[in-house]
Amino acid sequence: MARWLPRSTDLTRFCQKLNRVKTLEDDMMETSFNRCLSTIDLTLLGIGGMVGSGLYVLTGTVAKEIAGPAVIISFIIAGFASLLAALCYAEFGARVPKTGSAYMFTYVSVGEIWAFLIGWNVLLEYMIGGAAVARAWSGYLDSIFNHKIKNFTETHVGAWQVPFLARYPDFLAAAILLVATAFISFGAKVSSWLNHVFSVISMGVILFILIMGFVLAQPKNWSTQEGGFAPYGLSGIMAGTATCFYAFVGFDVIAASSEEARNPQRAVPRAITFSLGLATGAYILVSVVLTLMVPWHTLDPDSALADAFYRRGYAWAGFLVAAGSICAMNTVLLSNLFSLPRIVYAMAEDGLFFQVFSRVHPRTQVPVVGIVVFGLLMALLALVFDLEALVQFLSIGTLLAYTFVAASVIVLRFQQQKGDVPAPAASGRPNPEPHEDPSRGELKEYESFSDKLQLVDRDKSNEQREPGQLKAAFEPYLEFLSDFYPGEVVMVAVVTLMVSAICLCSILVFGNTHLHLPTWSYSLLLVLFSLGFLLSLLFIWAHEQQHSTQTFQMPLVPLSPALSIILNIYLMLKLSYMTWLRFAIWLLLGLLVYFGYGIWHSKENLREPQPQRVSARYVVFPGGSLEERVQAVQPSSQPATGLPDTDTDDCKR
Repeated sequence: MARWLPRSTDLTRFCQKLNRVKTLEDDMMETSFNRCLSTIDLTLLGIGGMVGSGLYVLTGTVAKEIAGPAVIISFIIAGFASLLAALCYAEFGARVPKTGSAYMFTYVSVGEIWAFLIGWNVLLEYMIGGAAVARAWSGYLDSIFNHKIKNFTETHVGAWQVPFLARYPDFLAAAILLVATAFISFGAKVSSWLNHVFSVISMGVILFILIMGFVLAQPKNWSTQEGGFAPYGLSGIMAGTATCFYAFVGFDVIAASSEEARNPQRAVPRAITFSLGLATGAYILVSVVLTLMVPWHTLDPDSALADAFYRRGYAWAGFLVAAGSICAMNTVLLSNLFSLPRIVYAMAEDGLFFQVFSRVHPRTQVPVVGIVVFGLLMALLALVFDLEALVQFLSIGTLLAYTFVAASVIVLRFQQQKGDVPAPAASGRPNPEPHEDPSRGELKEYESFSDKLQLVDRDKSNEQREPGQLKAAFEPYLEFLSDFYPGEVVMVAVVTLMVSAICLCSILVFGNTHLHLPTWSYSLLLVLFSLGFLLSLLFIWAHEQQHSTQTFQMPLVPLSPALSIILNIYLMLKLSYMTWLRFAIWLLLGLLVYFGYGIWHSKENLREPQPQRVSARYVVFPGGSLEERVQAVQPSSQPATGLPDTDTDDCKR
């Protein structure tokens, strides 16, 4: 019976396969895509992904039902929270200018299975998001024509009463997705040009709304007679923040397009910063004019801006607002269809997804197979499925991606850069020293049999510590951390930080409502998990990190990504249990795909070195030198036919 159980070495090798990281090419600017996008192109792509129908619908809904005029503060807080996640994407997009967005960032720093699951969730997020926007686009256009399209379809095609299916097939939504798919397949430049047209029209309409809105503003609408500025108090502001946070999720299209940017090291951080700043400003200013034009409690949640102009006697302005809304939804559609095939391409190129999706058209230089297949799937979703119950699923996929990208920033910042030769460690495990191979005339590295062996004392005053090593100032107090490899303590601390954040947020969200904890235990658990979070942060900060002036780096690491992690986890736990159930089912399907295909076809399999059986003998002479003699071990079934060559190396004290 025991022989059927896996050996510890097999389990170790299996876990190593799951957590192996992607090996990046020496020249990361080399690509099969067309590097044709400028900073302006990427900025407009980001604006198009964020400033969609939410500007015309979400502002009125949050103002009337959740926060009142204090929706302005909700958007300010949500914009700051989104900035934390956006800066993480900006650092990765500049440092790793490859398509794949959160999937790629997780793969190069955390591990393969986590990257696959992130990519798997982002895939569904874009599919549902694009289909939902297409149905909203169809419904908005249909409402302009007094629902004639809906009535015609129900009369001549029929209505369905089937669970999970839409009441009637939405041919208009499917058609707009197919048209958008055709334009996207023509290449990045055509997609960018089309996005420019719709974005300029949308921003022109927003500018008109702001000018007319401030002209028609009435400060009395914020007075106590109308309920005041914050009628729902602080709880309403924070609830509004959680809703407004999802208005800014479109900036990751910039990171997904980094492999098509001319100068990604500069363009990606600038485009993310500019687009997020402009989008936040647009949401805040539109919220100001909307709540000043008419009393907040009289807003129409479905068409707040158009209704506000109509009630002030400018019914003609409603047509401009409708045109702006449709153009804004077009940019969101283009953003989803632009990003999704590129993430699928990155997964297929790494061997984790079906290889057919890694094909790039030689003339248009885009993954045309992925564009066509997923464009058709998105159109099918919009045609027949009821997407209202699945829209909440978008939130958990986005927040999970933000969480892993923030953790990846910490991990990668405290790792040694590729190609670095580690400096001698002051204590702990000595690093391999280069020696000249006389037979080849080049430098070759040898490692001792145990990195814990203290051979010599180092001169600490002239030492330059590498990323991941303990800072000299903390060594007298945290000397027990010096025995680990550079980056090991940081990796463990990041895992501990995330576990502490999950426990802390769980107590905050469920402690009084679902768990019914008494006050003393509630307070005690909050203190314990807060201490765990802060201590993990301290251990990370006590180590050296990379300081690069060549690419953009997120400020205040590890504090900034840690705040992003705890905020994202808190918002995830606020989602409904049905969202978590659907998420778990989708994860199980993803694991089936990974263990059935991805783990066997991963390109990292080809890079894994074959295990070699070697033996080493070390003799320390009185003179203080160390002689290392390595010889191959013959299999027990084959006798040795001769003495192997030996290499002798003196490690100077």
